Amino acid sequence: WGDAACGADSSSVQDQLRDVQCIKGTKLAFAAIRADGTVVTWGDPSSGGDSSSVADQLKDVLQLFSTDLAFAALRADGRVVTWGDRLSGGDSREVQAELQHVYLIHGSAAAFAAILTDGGCVAWGDEAAGGYGGSRQTKSNSQKSWWSIFG
Repeated sequence: WGDAACGADSSSVQDQLRDVQCIKGTKLAFAAIRADGTVVTWGDPSSGGDSSSVADQLKDVLQLFSTDLAFAALRADGRVVTWGDRLSGGDSREVQAELQHVYLIHGSAAAFAAILTDGGCVAWGDEAAGGYGGSRQTKSNSQKSWWSIFG
């Protein structure tokens, strides 16, 4: 039910929606993690409904996170895969080298921030939404200093 342009029509992927463990949404699309760690997406392609450009990387996914128009997937190896609107965090290429050993991610309206296992934080996406233009990494001696971001 709902507006098909906003992800309400999953008929194109219905046969793939088996053993679903988790579903996350943007404003116009959905993504689902299956029991085998793969991800199925549908809805507006530019808002995360089309993950074909990163489909080969969407394996062993543990968690999904979203902004209004993009998704981030945290894999079992601590790496992050992003897709959707590039200005809303869907393009993490500028910080991809830092997105290793990720512990947790949080999305704002148009940016993501990730806590690393060493206590560092990496942010990307729209600078006005906290993304730091996709180029800043801040280190800390303690993970606890970042918990307020993810409260």
